[in-house]
Amino acid sequence: MDNLPQILPDTSASIATAARALVAGELVALPTETVYGLAGRADRDEAVAAIYRAKGRPDFNPLIVHVADLAAAERLAAFDDRARALAARFWPGPLTLVLPLREGAGLAAAVTAGLPTVALRSPAHPAMRAVLAASGLPLAAPSANRSGGVSPTCAAHVADSLAGRIGLVIDGGACAAGLESTIVALRADGGWQVLRPGPIGREELVAVLGSEPGVTGAGIEAPGQLASHYAPGKPVRLDATEAREGEFLIGFGPVAGDCNLSEAADLAEAAARLYACLHWAAAAPQGRIAVAPVPREGIGIAINDRLGRAAA
Repeated sequence: MDNLPQILPDTSASIATAARALVAGELVALPTETVYGLAGRADRDEAVAAIYRAKGRPDFNPLIVHVADLAAAERLAAFDDRARALAARFWPGPLTLVLPLREGAGLAAAVTAGLPTVALRSPAHPAMRAVLAASGLPLAAPSANRSGGVSPTCAAHVADSLAGRIGLVIDGGACAAGLESTIVALRADGGWQVLRPGPIGREELVAVLGSEPGVTGAGIEAPGQLASHYAPGKPVRLDATEAREGEFLIGFGPVAGDCNLSEAADLAEAAARLYACLHWAAAAPQGRIAVAPVPREGIGIAINDRLGRAAA
């Protein structure tokens, strides 16, 4: 493929190269524990505009801002005791908090898509954390792929999706979680909502917050809420126990398939392999995709959320 980005291994030299590029306003694809992110400095309109152009992303879909720690996050958003408790329990890690934007935060307006809130996460992957430290910047970093497509969980996925659109990818290996972060919005009335299910489940959140979540509204407040998302570019049929003619079957447990999310029916393994299987299915000669049933419990809720949007 023409115009493939440069892929550098995760070394101190490449981290320094990535940090310099970001400070200069360029885009860099970076590994996180969830999926690869397309990073740009969140305080410059032109850098955020470049992210939208590279992804072809709708401008009403806000971006997650990645920060090094709680102190950096509190410079951008208003934290209450609930937000601090969640950060203490799950940061660094795969939890994004949607909180009131602090006046004078200095973020590019497009980051929040005009909303009075901002989505913040402190990632756990050592490469991403090293770049955050070296650059000293808050980084807007949606998934490093074309908007609406299958999210990337390795450097090759990024290169294939964004060829000709970015110049540099830091290769940190396969993503451990394989699903985008859980997104939680904390409301002023004391309520809270899960805007996007992810690796951190409802039960874990309830244990910290002490109450059940409310019903999520219809508006777009965070990434991944569009009805059609994570799409492999082919029709997707769910809850399939066998393949029909012309289908690539993604199996789970005893449903073998052309690839299997987890032969052992392990939901964590299935989450880590989900996007890789969708990438394989998209590249396969079959014109349609079928997916075996996946239990709707624990992280299986997040897996089914992504599959439902892929099939929409």
